[in-house]
Amino acid sequence: MPGSSGNGAVTRSTLRQQIADALRDEVLAGRLKPGQEFTVKEIAEQYGVSATPVREALVDLSAQGLLEADQHRGFHVHEYSVEDYQGMLEARDLIIEGMFHALAAGPERFRDPDDPRIAAAVAGVRRRGDEAQRAAAAGDLTVLIGYDLRFWRELAALFGNPYLADFLHRLRLQCWACAVQHLCRLTDLRGHLWSGHTELVDALAGRDIPAARAIISAYSAESLALIERLAAE
Repeated sequence: MPGSSGNGAVTRSTLRQQIADALRDEVLAGRLKPGQEFTVKEIAEQYGVSATPVREALVDLSAQGLLEADQHRGFHVHEYSVEDYQGMLEARDLIIEGMFHALAAGPERFRDPDDPRIAAAVAGVRRRGDEAQRAAAAGDLTVLIGYDLRFWRELAALFGNPYLADFLHRLRLQCWACAVQHLCRLTDLRGHLWSGHTELVDALAGRDIPAARAIISAYSAESLALIERLAAE
């Protein structure tokens, strides 16, 4: 029956997303290690589901750059180099610079702080930033990553370009996946994690583009220096 076929498609799609989310969280938490191999069958048995949504989820994560497919063998967690991280930072900063340029050129983002919609959106982004900063100060990497991804997704959405927001989200996922592979070597992350989220929101809300650029430039430089140091050790 058409109704039941549609239901099955929805269920499979939901399972696919749930499995992809769960495995992505495992990668970002460092529990799935760089180079670690697994098969569709192993993941299906682990989650107690059929192979089809698992295969689709693994293909999705491969498209995001978090996994790699091994022909006829399965998948493994992508291993990033310091050069990969540097390239991702450069690409990420170019996207963010595009946001700054659009703001400086005069779109109606952040322009009227009395507009209830803009004020509510900015307040929501700032709350995510507050939570991210608390997690950074506590050295709680898993919590930080969750709030940081939401912070940047909501911040990018304020610029009204969903393609920009999606591309930046993908880059930030890859940056975190790479960084986690190195940050896991530290036993105490306090003092090592960026916590300039609300400072950036305040600079953008005040249309202070030079200050926002300086914040991002310092963030990228410090992040790259830390990953280079950890990789060398």
